[in-house]
Amino acid sequence: MDQDELDNWRDWIGRSESLDDRVTAAPLAALAATLDRDDPPPQPGSEVPPLWHWLFFTPRPLARDIGPDGHTKRGGFLPPVPLPRRMWAGGRLEFHQPLQVGDAVTRRSTITDVQLKAGRSGRLAFVTVRHEITAARGLALSEEHDIVYRDAPAAGAPVPAPQAAPADATFSREIVPDPVLLFRYSALTFNGHRIHYDRSYVTEVEGYPGLIVHGPLIATLLHDLLRRELPAARTLRFEFKAVRPIFDIHRFSVHGRVDPGGRCDRVRLWARDHEGALAMQASAEIE
Repeated sequence: MDQDELDNWRDWIGRSESLDDRVTAAPLAALAATLDRDDPPPQPGSEVPPLWHWLFFTPRPLARDIGPDGHTKRGGFLPPVPLPRRMWAGGRLEFHQPLQVGDAVTRRSTITDVQLKAGRSGRLAFVTVRHEITAARGLALSEEHDIVYRDAPAAGAPVPAPQAAPADATFSREIVPDPVLLFRYSALTFNGHRIHYDRSYVTEVEGYPGLIVHGPLIATLLHDLLRRELPAARTLRFEFKAVRPIFDIHRFSVHGRVDPGGRCDRVRLWARDHEGALAMQASAEIE
């Protein structure tokens, strides 16, 4: 990749697309079961928990339009970045009003930035997409979604040193990322990315030691921990950043701590891998 390629990708900045969907009860009930929640069955008018909107507007490429990694082939709405590894790097969300079962919803997505960087493990490309989801009552949520594309690691390349996870949690939960959990989340989000369910592909082609736990799933588990500990709280904003991948070959844990503020409290959240390293950091503003 050179500067000309980057300039070409930056031509994608400003591109937009709109998708329509309807909030239905079945995927919400299925995600509750996947997260091992004893929630009452959702009914018309039931509110969609924060981050569960990822069950809607799912990608639906035709079979012939799927690439070798299980994703939609490069190009189309997103720029055709040729780096082989593609992941969800993080995001920032603002919740204006809850979505409800039965809502007809529209998501308008716009590419707002494309950046190329050099990391310790090779080249990195970052694409930022802004989503706005509206229902009949108006704007429901705004989201900035960061996608990272990476080089395949060179033989003998140094592995970045892990960052120790915080040790001041006030509530925690252990997670067993077995293949059933990963399969169910992939199915619910219609995510064909093979790194989450195809062990031979992820280990032999992409060179990882095991199946990779979805970044959005880890973020959902972090917010789910918040909901379990503070069920009456309303989330106003949520942001998260993937720091280190988590694999299905070991258990991991999610943690949180409330820092009291003025009108809104801030909750620090993080995921810790089996070695005590920080895997994802997040924060929520609640009232």
